[in-house]
Amino acid sequence: MKLISFAIPSYNSEAYMRKCIDSILVGGEDVEIIIVNDGSKDGTAVIADEYAEKYPTICKAIHQENGGHGEGVNQGIRNATGLYYKVVDSDDWVDADALKTVLDTIKKHLAEGKTPDLYLTNFVYEHVEDNTFYVRKFTKKMPTDVFFGWKDVKPFHGSEVFLMHSLMYRTEVLRECKLQLPKHTFYVDNIFAYTPLPYVKTMFYIDVDLYRYFIGRADQSVNMAVFAKRTEQQNRVMKIMALAHDLREIKKTEPALAKYMAHALSCLMMITITFTVAEPSKEKYQALKTLWKEIKEHDKWLYGKLKHRSYATFYNVLPRPIGRAFMIKGYKSMAKKVKFG
Repeated sequence: MKLISFAIPSYNSEAYMRKCIDSILVGGEDVEIIIVNDGSKDGTAVIADEYAEKYPTICKAIHQENGGHGEGVNQGIRNATGLYYKVVDSDDWVDADALKTVLDTIKKHLAEGKTPDLYLTNFVYEHVEDNTFYVRKFTKKMPTDVFFGWKDVKPFHGSEVFLMHSLMYRTEVLRECKLQLPKHTFYVDNIFAYTPLPYVKTMFYIDVDLYRYFIGRADQSVNMAVFAKRTEQQNRVMKIMALAHDLREIKKTEPALAKYMAHALSCLMMITITFTVAEPSKEKYQALKTLWKEIKEHDKWLYGKLKHRSYATFYNVLPRPIGRAFMIKGYKSMAKKVKFG
């Protein structure tokens, strides 16, 4: 049995995908590597087939028409045979020692007859230009090396949220919640890190730096200069997440989870507003107004929560030039800490 299915959505990735694949191959027969060639126009398909031929019991090569990162994740879920599922972008990689620790932990839990719905690990932002890094850990938010539930998770604050890089779901959890990410849309990793959470009952946090994430390139989706081109996609992701669950129902049985999910939505709304004000226009203001209206029509309670969260209202409660300045300054402050670029 494969312990982990690693999906690698790949588009024009010939320059760096080998490092990603090789870093996971150290897991040997315990892992499955699903390389999804998303309609690439370079040598990505050839490299994917090369690994599938060389490592037939570990690597799969899947070729599809271009559907974007989300469809690459979807394709991975459809084809995964591993007990757990993790996404690694083709320009990132995993740490060998950390991977060994994770695999040994899963084996131990299987032998004991108890495995969680979700494993969490740390991830590292590797800054391209100056070779510095920033580690995102969860040691202050949850127990380490023990099974726990949502009631054991301490409140998240500010910009603290779960990101896809730190999550490894039980594959069946993703299928049970019928996760389907939209095609041709950036920022769908937020949906991946949010929508399945009510289906997660038990968790286990391993304090190792498993995922290494390249950041700081000028063309990256988190770069401020890129925002202006992708506002509509960010709005789409925000709407999907806001309409995904009734947090009041979740609060009845898992109040800590509902609190976290409300926090996560508020953080995403702050980012959504930042997309609008990064390079504002009447069309973008109208799109944001429409998004607020759709959320209100769907769930007035959630609408009120999002509207009154202080870090999601800078732009809404202040005159536009001042609000815009506050939002951009806040994002740049966070970006400086993490080195988004």
